[in-house]
Amino acid sequence: MNLFDFNLTLPITDPTWVFFLVLIIILFAPMILGRLHIPHIIGMILAGVLIGEHGFHVLDRDSSFELFGKVGLYYIMFLAGLEMDMEDFKKNRTKSVVFGWLTFLIPMALGIWSSMSMLGYGFLTAVLLASMYASHTLIAYPIISRYGLSRLRSVNITIGGTAVTVTLALIILAVIGGMFKGTVDGWFWVFLVAKVAFLGFLIVFFFPRIGRWFFRKYDDSVMQFVFVLAMVFLGGGLMEFVGMEGILGAFLAGLVLNRLIPHVSPLMNRLEFVGNALFIPYFLIGVGMIIDVRSLFTGGEALKVAIVMTVVATFSKWLAAWITQKIYRMQSNERSMIFGLSNAQAAATLAAVLIGHEIIMENGERLLNDDVLNGTVVMILFTCVISSLVTERSARRFALDENVQAEEEAKQINKEQILIPVANPETIEDLVNLALVIKDAKQKNALVALNVINDNNSSEKKEQQGKRNLEKAAMIAAAADVPVTMVSRYDLNIASGIIHTIKEYEATDIVIGLHRKANIVDSFFGHLAESLLKGTHREVMIAKFLMPVNTLRRINIAVPPKAEYESGFSKWVEHFCRMGSILGCRVHFFANERTLMRLQQLVKKRHAGTPTEFSILEEWEDLLLLTGQVNYDHLLVVVSARRGSISYDTSFERLPAQLGKYFSNNSLIIIYPDQFGEPQEIVSFSDPRGHNESQHYEKVGKWFYKWLKKN
Repeated sequence: MNLFDFNLTLPITDPTWVFFLVLIIILFAPMILGRLHIPHIIGMILAGVLIGEHGFHVLDRDSSFELFGKVGLYYIMFLAGLEMDMEDFKKNRTKSVVFGWLTFLIPMALGIWSSMSMLGYGFLTAVLLASMYASHTLIAYPIISRYGLSRLRSVNITIGGTAVTVTLALIILAVIGGMFKGTVDGWFWVFLVAKVAFLGFLIVFFFPRIGRWFFRKYDDSVMQFVFVLAMVFLGGGLMEFVGMEGILGAFLAGLVLNRLIPHVSPLMNRLEFVGNALFIPYFLIGVGMIIDVRSLFTGGEALKVAIVMTVVATFSKWLAAWITQKIYRMQSNERSMIFGLSNAQAAATLAAVLIGHEIIMENGERLLNDDVLNGTVVMILFTCVISSLVTERSARRFALDENVQAEEEAKQINKEQILIPVANPETIEDLVNLALVIKDAKQKNALVALNVINDNNSSEKKEQQGKRNLEKAAMIAAAADVPVTMVSRYDLNIASGIIHTIKEYEATDIVIGLHRKANIVDSFFGHLAESLLKGTHREVMIAKFLMPVNTLRRINIAVPPKAEYESGFSKWVEHFCRMGSILGCRVHFFANERTLMRLQQLVKKRHAGTPTEFSILEEWEDLLLLTGQVNYDHLLVVVSARRGSISYDTSFERLPAQLGKYFSNNSLIIIYPDQFGEPQEIVSFSDPRGHNESQHYEKVGKWFYKWLKKN
């Protein structure tokens, strides 16, 4: 009797070995093709060709490939919507619509002409074939994600155009399919438009509200991940229910959940990781398993059909990208990016050819015959290869340009180091998430988590709790792919430990939680914050969040008079503009007329991409005026100042009482900007009499700083 009874038969059907082989392909395809400088997406497709029934028939394209393949296809469209910069999309929506119509009409015109004149097909067959050329799949989008280029103008234009052309192509498919079912009449159009419009309203209106409610109520990472996937498939399922393709529902779900899932967040990192590691490769391998390369060499019309389809589909997409480039005077590399992303045929093309192949016309022939079916899968292979190669080359050029620009910017900007004291386990997640959305993405190792143990009141229990707090902070940041330096130290008191750590690690910013009042005589900020403000001139943020950072809908900033003359003015403006851009929410500044003009100049110069508003705040002494502007889901930021600074006023003494009275039910940040140090650039502004006040206060600040150092 053999100890090992192993009988290898092909195709392999055992689920364990099927999954193992797929994982081996996902693991080694990037390694092998990376050495050949070929995009690994092509490796997935070619591996599918080799192991499929038209290759060595190692595996069957069973239900697992259909299931994971559909999940991967939805994932591609969902991530495309999720990673879009909505402000850039709004700016480029006209360009997206123009490109969408161009990339639909040009393939339709060339496709109908070539199918009727070169292949001899009838009008309906030609129209359906042309709609297959018009649609495209963002199969090369993972390349964009890998290079971190999802916010490029050319990428946003292509994604927006994809939604337009795929919708129009699927409408043609629905109409032709309905014609052979005898259902195309006036009511068909009425019901189709009504169902799609109602579903679009349902997704756009209800999905964000459901998502915001869920994220506020449940903070478990697994539950949030499963919830997002459920919303994606709900959108896809509802879209299929009304007769359209589910990829549109997945794309729309990504768009409406965009603001709730920041680009720099643990949830976003998990979504990208699972999709790129498993679901999307499964889909690509499944596409390869459909392709029958041998059909090209069996004679007949298959080779001719495949060549015509591939050439027409590729040339028409290039022509649409070229015309778009000329209309909007874009760079040649932007045209290459648009063409690369829009050339791949897969999802809607497969749906169209399979549906058309099943339709039997009155003469007994199929609407799309076997030659078209084989030609389609070959076209899918070549367009996917071309798309991947062109997108990879274009992405490398963009990345090199961005790296050069980043190096130049790095020489001009100061090193950033954000210190997060972690004492309260309940506030750690909010403080780390705040640090993630205000930090400069280009700076690495910019977060320091600190646990201070009081020498006079230490115990093993407190030490263990402090260690757990540090690990929790590190895990939250690591989930967003951001490293954290963990520091645990003993000191005479907490404030002293924080101040010493600021000096040792050269921290530029401190983020702490708002103190909870222990009794009536206790102060609003607590002794820790007051001691910290006296012991450091660095920027200090004192934060209180009543809901997760990613569910905030607006940032309202109250700015006192003369705040523009502080050395840390431009830094805190940059932090909150960066936060608004990442969260996709509007930043609303409230200040007097003179300060607002400085803010507008600075925002226009450095942060033009952030959605902002500016309103006059006449009476800084009474924050009651802001109560009508700050809703429960808004963040109120109050810019304060240390005693003795240029913008300090006696009204700051009443600030804690006003905040406790009027804004106890709001998320809140009190920020103390950098007071001294190297003065940052101040946007100069001369008053009508010609006096340049900014220069005057800058000189005063420098003189005061030198006087303090001497004394």
